Amino acid sequence: MAKAKIGVIGGSGIYQMSALSDVEEIGIDTPFGRPSDNFIVGSLGQTRVAFLPRHGRGHPLIPTEIPFRANIYAMKLLGVERIISASAVGSLKEELKPMDIVLPDQFFDRTRHRVSTFFGNGIAAHVGFAHPVCKDLCDVLEETASTGIDGITLHRGGTYLCMEGPAFSTRAESEVYRSWGMSVIGMTNLQEAKLAREAEMCYATIALVTDYDCWHPEHDSVTIEMVIDYLNRNSANAQKLIAGAIARMAKRPLSCKCREALRHAIITSPDKIESAARERLKAIIGKYMD
Repeated sequence: MAKAKIGVIGGSGIYQMSALSDVEEIGIDTPFGRPSDNFIVGSLGQTRVAFLPRHGRGHPLIPTEIPFRANIYAMKLLGVERIISASAVGSLKEELKPMDIVLPDQFFDRTRHRVSTFFGNGIAAHVGFAHPVCKDLCDVLEETASTGIDGITLHRGGTYLCMEGPAFSTRAESEVYRSWGMSVIGMTNLQEAKLAREAEMCYATIALVTDYDCWHPEHDSVTIEMVIDYLNRNSANAQKLIAGAIARMAKRPLSCKCREALRHAIITSPDKIESAARERLKAIIGKYMD
């Protein structure tokens, strides 16, 4: 199987990475089923990159239907160490404008129908999640944006509220989220961040603001054509940012502690873990089971 060190998950509007060369399409089976789509593995400079469209090509999957565990586990099988995830979001703050990019450093979970862990069914583990994204990876993204990529206004920090969907918020919900101090609202990235932490991979979200959420007095004047235009333009910006960040990462070794997230997290006694459970999570827990 082809290997890649960097994984990219594309959200709404990002269904491919045109900058990749020497590409091959790879289908992967996991203990948690098939991922959202086949992976596109290719080269960006000297770095091999695995790209996955989160909603599948053609966007057939609503957020609740995304096979998050299969997506992240498949990344692990490919050898991915760092994941950059792009996601369209609504803004909950006036200063976070449509076409801006936000690098959230916190998440708030408002989902209800999703599995957010690889564990259970014979293995208990509790990873630390106080700081849910990789600071080092966010540093690289911020540094890349600061080089003056045309069209990019980037904000570092803030909280991504992850809602269930697929319907958008009511006005009352949007106002409550603002009163809580939330920054942006989306439907996908919380599960990815939790699973990437369990899989000991660095993870960062590039939140692409397409519009203000419905709290904003001008919300009703926003047309679908405007949102699509913002989405397309922001997707192009995200691809430039991702490509630049990957080039920087090629020269920067891993130095964070994301790779050790499970070191003290597995609390089930090894002699109580059945062989089927060990095999199911081999790609994640194998190094702790020897």
